[in-house]
Amino acid sequence: MKSSGLIAVAAFCLFAGFSAHAQQSAAPAGSTGQCKDGSYTSTATKRGACKGHKGVQEWYAAAAPAPAAKAAPAAPVAAAGTSSKKGMPAPAANPAPGGGPGMVWVNSSSKVYHCPGDKWYGKTKQGEYMTEADAKAKGNHAEHGKICTP
Repeated sequence: MKSSGLIAVAAFCLFAGFSAHAQQSAAPAGSTGQCKDGSYTSTATKRGACKGHKGVQEWYAAAAPAPAAKAAPAAPVAAAGTSSKKGMPAPAANPAPGGGPGMVWVNSSSKVYHCPGDKWYGKTKQGEYMTEADAKAKGNHAEHGKICTP
């Protein structure tokens, strides 16, 4: 009884494989699949291949090879790591020379100024020290609305 069941399964698989091959050979050249509405697709990937055609009925193309892994970008040379916020770079280890009481650090690329004691004070890639009044006069704004001078 078991052997007749195995024979039936083997025969079904053989017939199904032949049927799929016959369908595939009837497909237009360059087809990668057949949609449930009977049309054919030649898209490279199965995902979205028969959108608007009731989905994929039969996929002829072999599974696409996995994309090659991209090389990781080189780590910055003297970087202090990465900040926990949105992948921003961490501040430089040492502040730029200058600064002091009454001076703020203005990040020239973002137009944001930082107060003494702030982790970014004197540590962004581009910037300069100036008084808070001068920073405001030049159109810069405080980080998160902080006021540096009492």
